Amino acid sequence: MPRVLTDTDVADFRDRLCAAAERLFAEQGPDAVTMRQLAAELGVSPMTPYRYFEDKNDILASVRATGFTRFAEALEAARNGAATPRAKGAAVGEAYMTFALEHPHTYKLMFDLNQPDEQNYPALVRAAQRARATMSGYVKDQVAAGLMVGDPEEIGRMFWAATHGALVLELAGKLPPGAARDLSHAIAHTLQRGLQPAA
Repeated sequence: MPRVLTDTDVADFRDRLCAAAERLFAEQGPDAVTMRQLAAELGVSPMTPYRYFEDKNDILASVRATGFTRFAEALEAARNGAATPRAKGAAVGEAYMTFALEHPHTYKLMFDLNQPDEQNYPALVRAAQRARATMSGYVKDQVAAGLMVGDPEEIGRMFWAATHGALVLELAGKLPPGAARDLSHAIAHTLQRGLQPAA
C-alpha cells in the first residue's frame, strides 16, 4: 500500500524539486531542462514531478516566485532595520547587492527570464509586484524627508536599473569580483546628488 503523503512531505518534495530546477535552469537554460531530467536529479520516476506540478513552466514559476519573495523580504528587512531615510537607502542597496551575489542562480532566473504566460501564475505575479515595490519604498522615505525631489517610482527605477546593470556585468564576468558593488555605490551617490533639492 503506498504511503500517504503528509502536507510536510509534499512541501519538502516541492522544495527539493524547485532547488534542483533552479540549479539546472541556471546552468543549462530553461529549454535544456526536462521533467525527466528533474526526476532523475531527485532519483524518482519520470512521472513523479507531475504529481506536484503541472509542467516545467509551473515549476519555473514557483522557483521564480520563491526567489522574488526572498528578495523582497531581504530588502524590506534592510529598510525596516535602518534608522534614517538615508540609512534606509544605503541598507536596501547593500541588501540588494548581497542577495544577488549570494544567490546568482536565483537572481538570474528572477530577472533575466520572462515567462510569456506569467499572468497564469498568481503567486509569481504577487511576488514580483512585492519585489518591485521594494525598489521605490526607500526612495519614498527620502522624498518625504526632503532629501530628494521627484517621482519616487521613476527614481526607484533609475536606482534599480543602475544596480541591476552593474550586477549583471559582474555576474557575466565583464567586471571583476567586487566591482559591481563599487560601481553601484558610485552611481547611487551621483544620482543622489542630482536628485537633491535645489539650494
